[in-house]
Amino acid sequence: MTRAIRFPAREIALASFVLAFAALLAGCNTVEGMGQDVKAGGRAVERAAE
Repeated sequence: MTRAIRFPAREIALASFVLAFAALLAGCNTVEGMGQDVKAGGRAVERAAE
């Protein structure tokens, strides 16, 4: 008698969702930081132009 191995589709879907959400949050922080850096660079250029 052989036993079938149960495919954990629900668990894989949940883990994929959690990982995608975590990556999305990390990406938002990265984009926000990049925006702040660009803004600071713009200020430096403005000061140098004066």
